[in-house]
Amino acid sequence: MHIFLPITVIAAGLQTARFSFQKQLKTLGLSTLSATAARFVTASPLAVLLTAFIMVWRGYGWPSLAPSFWPAAIVGGVSQVAATFFTVSLFSRRSFAVGIAFTKTEVLQVAVFSAIFLGETVSEAGLAAIVVGVLGVLILTRPPGGWQGDFLNKAALLGLAAGGLFGVSAVGYRAATLAVGNDDAFFRAVFSLAMVTSFQTLCLLPWLIWRDKGEVARIAAARRPVFWAGVTGMLASLCWFWAFALMNATYVRAIGQVELVFTLLVSMFIFRERPSARDLLGIGLLTLSIIGIVLAT
Repeated sequence: MHIFLPITVIAAGLQTARFSFQKQLKTLGLSTLSATAARFVTASPLAVLLTAFIMVWRGYGWPSLAPSFWPAAIVGGVSQVAATFFTVSLFSRRSFAVGIAFTKTEVLQVAVFSAIFLGETVSEAGLAAIVVGVLGVLILTRPPGGWQGDFLNKAALLGLAAGGLFGVSAVGYRAATLAVGNDDAFFRAVFSLAMVTSFQTLCLLPWLIWRDKGEVARIAAARRPVFWAGVTGMLASLCWFWAFALMNATYVRAIGQVELVFTLLVSMFIFRERPSARDLLGIGLLTLSIIGIVLAT
């Protein structure tokens, strides 16, 4: 079995937890930018400490970096911040489900970006499996009232933009991990994550302090959910980076859509909600997609 598969599944589960904590931050009165920044500010020192620990434990020196490392890391980091901002802004919109559905077009956008910028294409069988998965995702995220009247609203446009930016960040992070001069894929992932989150923090924290010192105080007051948003976010990002260091970003993001299945399982077994026939159809298509991708890789 490809090791990137379980790593990606874990990443998807942790990402589900991270978004739940960020949604909680919004309900506590933090602005969209503060709820976005909180996870990066907390994740950065954790990633740096983990990198330092591994360097000491394994006896690694500072790795050589290809010229493409910083451009890829910066583009990926900025795109992720913007995509997270757009996604968090969806939490307060009535058309949340529509917007989230459009974020899930990310995997198709990753396929295009990977082919253009990294020259990494997917096989015809892999592309067919991905399309089946996207169809399943759209079925799962279809609003209860249907798509009519909602297809081109602001939430849909925010979701589409978020999906595209998440796609750009995935390709940027894949390129960054490949630009680190070390044969250890896990170390390349940890090092890249530490550099990216440090850059994100150095950009976001001064901006927040300059724009609204009260937001920094609110982040400090909500330290428990902020801490868990940061921890789950750091661990999720670490798994994503590790998977990107091992495999084409398109396949990684396609497998990562299993996150929706996790959400439905929580609904079924924790909240005792019965799935609809549409839910089961969507899960079935997504499962077929994942099996197809495994076979294609």
